[in-house]
Amino acid sequence: MIQLTKEIIFVFLSFTLLSCQSQKLYHQSYVGLGTYIEITSPYKEAGKIAFEEIKKIESLLSKYDPSSEIYLLNQNAKAKLSPQTLYVIKKAKEFWEKSEGAFDITVGVLLELWGFDKHSRYRVPTDEEIRQALDYVGLDKVKIDEENRIVEIKKGMILDLGGIAKGYAVDCAVSKLKEKGINSALINIGGDIYCLGKKFGKPWRVGIKDPKTKGIRKIVELEDKAIATSGSYENYFSKDNFIYTHIFDPKKGRPVDSKIISITIVADDCLTADALATATFVLENEKRKTLVEKLSAKIEDICLR
Repeated sequence: MIQLTKEIIFVFLSFTLLSCQSQKLYHQSYVGLGTYIEITSPYKEAGKIAFEEIKKIESLLSKYDPSSEIYLLNQNAKAKLSPQTLYVIKKAKEFWEKSEGAFDITVGVLLELWGFDKHSRYRVPTDEEIRQALDYVGLDKVKIDEENRIVEIKKGMILDLGGIAKGYAVDCAVSKLKEKGINSALINIGGDIYCLGKKFGKPWRVGIKDPKTKGIRKIVELEDKAIATSGSYENYFSKDNFIYTHIFDPKKGRPVDSKIISITIVADDCLTADALATATFVLENEKRKTLVEKLSAKIEDICLR
């Protein structure tokens, strides 16, 4: 069963140009990282190269795969990690610090408590349950021995890299394509997108989906840039006329109560765009702007209720 960890916000606007056979785009689709993967490029081999790299990253970072490093770390509370997994956890901690805790990969215990890991079992926990769960939230409880590549967490914590893993996988796929001499491609992992180079001499065109109308809210032209969106309108449940979204305020242990429906970030790399899309959804306006500017990124779009 596919467990969609982040809603697909984007529809990318790239089609085969029928007017010239030499300008053909190859479009390939896959399933991985709990979502849908689309790779488009003038190079036929790009899809296979990128997807193989993405699968390697998934084998390390998936919390559902019993053989993955993150799964084993969650189970054993201590593990020696590969350089790639260690890198992602270190970057996650950097974002946690810079966002003052708004971005936090230790929210796994909260997702389970509220039923967002098991979509048919949504529930509103008691205040006491939330208080107890918060004892297992916070990257200050994660110890990193960088020299020996050992990470230790508090027993009972659950690391969930859903807000950063797809962005990192996109970046790794892009790097692999560059290694192979491929300079034009669009990679989309569940709405986390990188536009490599140009599409036949012009920027790639990416459509930002409108949460209200399901149409295209805005079209963005990108070249060697990443774009990612966080939204609350697809993965949520309601009770007593209140909507609970899957995006959490890690400090409160509750879903974010925000007027924002979706927020879109453009950055130089997809890991940054992915993490910022989550963090900025949680942060208030001024802190949101400060964080994005500090990381040389851009808020491309915000959709309000």
